[in-house]
Amino acid sequence: MTKEIIKTDVLVVGAGDSGMMAAAAAREAGAKVILIEKENKIGLMRLSNAAINSNAQKRAGVSINKAELVEYLASFAQHNVDQKLLNIWADNSSETVNWVEDNILKPNGAHMRSEPDAMVTSPIYHGFPTENDSTIDDKSYVSYGAWFQEWIINHNIDLRFNTKLVKLIKEKNTVTGAIVETNNESYQITATKGVILCTGGYSANKELLKKWNPEALKKNVYNDSPRNNGSGITAALKVGALRDQEPAECIFDRGLVPIGTKTDEMFYQTETYENWLWIGSYPFLKVNLRGQRFANESVPYQFISNAAAKEPGYLYAMIWDSNYADQLEKFHMLGCAKFGFPGYMPSKQAFINDTNQYLKKGLIVKADTIAELAKKLHLPEEALVKTVKKQNQNYIDHIDHEFGKEFYRMSPINQKPYYGCILGGRILGTLDGLRVNEKMEVLDTNYNPINHLFTAGNDSGGFFWGSYPDRVPGLASSHAQTFGRLAGKYAAKN
Repeated sequence: MTKEIIKTDVLVVGAGDSGMMAAAAAREAGAKVILIEKENKIGLMRLSNAAINSNAQKRAGVSINKAELVEYLASFAQHNVDQKLLNIWADNSSETVNWVEDNILKPNGAHMRSEPDAMVTSPIYHGFPTENDSTIDDKSYVSYGAWFQEWIINHNIDLRFNTKLVKLIKEKNTVTGAIVETNNESYQITATKGVILCTGGYSANKELLKKWNPEALKKNVYNDSPRNNGSGITAALKVGALRDQEPAECIFDRGLVPIGTKTDEMFYQTETYENWLWIGSYPFLKVNLRGQRFANESVPYQFISNAAAKEPGYLYAMIWDSNYADQLEKFHMLGCAKFGFPGYMPSKQAFINDTNQYLKKGLIVKADTIAELAKKLHLPEEALVKTVKKQNQNYIDHIDHEFGKEFYRMSPINQKPYYGCILGGRILGTLDGLRVNEKMEVLDTNYNPINHLFTAGNDSGGFFWGSYPDRVPGLASSHAQTFGRLAGKYAAKN
């Protein structure tokens, strides 16, 4: 039973990348805004955001061909996306990044830095220099979540923590507000202009994963977004919304697990990226649980998890030698895995320190022979010795005879001690969501907009399919912020 009714123009549900931007845009457009968040703090504001032709990119002389990038994204998804939405993102991404720089970063002595280097030699996985990073010194990231929250408060947006969405209120074909709950007491918020759902997907909800994306529970041993329980999507479905019918997700290949782990026994939820191995994304030798190589290790992060899903046990081992730290920079990784800023590991020593902490925890093992290493990893000794021998011959030949990995991303395993670990996927978020039109309005099952219901971020669909295109650095966060900004603008116009 609701105890009161509160009126506003726009109600935004979820205070993450998309929700914060939606609330800010609606307020700038003159709307009265309530922003609710079920946790006791805002979500993590991503530090890298993609854009085409941002001010930072103009300063750096970075130029991106919009048509080429949009077609790449559509082709990456086998055109299982709404290409109109891709174009809308491309046309509005720079305005969003510029807004963050001008309104949040610059008043606090920070700015956006464009990352101009996206060289990837493979023509199949072409890289684009889309990344814009928040920084003060151009050498390290600066977090801006607290600054954004201050902006929200200073602009009289009613930010309510520990407040969750219970259900949407719909009259005929118009959403008029929502029932929400704070401290076990429910009340109604009437939103005269619109409700914007920004709750962030469903990766923390095992029942929804079983229903909509069961393979994710086998591919992934960690979920790094424990607040994303699907509440926005399920609330919209109850008022007749249309949802993507095929899953999409962002998976990182950095999930260290104890030797002997079974994927159907582990789905660990963590907000602190526990047991996150940075070199897990690097193209060292990776083998299945039978000690055999099974894929090109030089593919986008998620692809190795996809390939491992076709192997016994879904998990895989990574093998490397004591010269590994000297190999890292030549691999030329992109995004957060990059060697040095804007990667999160600033130096060779940082990678070594990260690896050593997991040696101490027993999640990485080392040995003086490959046979001994295989025994410690519970892998067939003869098979792993044979695989390593073949890997070293490939390096001598300058040709990957099995899977075609580029030579500059190959490395021998011939310097003891040898290292190994067992890895699985880490799901950062689900990317399939509610279908939307060009105004971020949620569509019903007849593909018509539900009046006054909007969505953005990982609650919104039609933009991703299958795997995440990590060779477009910062795309997920930019999609969330850009579409959040648009949703806020359109809702305020009602």
